[in-house]
Amino acid sequence: MTDYKLINNENSRRYEFQIDGFIPKIEYILSENGEIYLTHTEVPPALEGKDIASQLVLKVLQDIEHKNLKLVPLCPFIAGYIQKHPEWKKLIMRGVRVE
Repeated sequence: MTDYKLINNENSRRYEFQIDGFIPKIEYILSENGEIYLTHTEVPPALEGKDIASQLVLKVLQDIEHKNLKLVPLCPFIAGYIQKHPEWKKLIMRGVRVE
């Protein structure tokens, strides 16, 4: 599997990969209180089925952990990823449940 470089496109408020002219992305809202709300994950149809979304989520979670942000996973794909990888529940803001 190719290891893609994570880009934090702060102007567009999204994490992204740039792959052959396509942009898989995770959109976010960053609060002044150090909370990050991951709102939407999107992978262009031409890139589906290549495990790109999972790699993107993993790299975003690693970045959130590195920056000591508190996560609110509003996107169902990200919530599902965390359910399958419970070691990332430690990033979730207190009082938020992932089901």
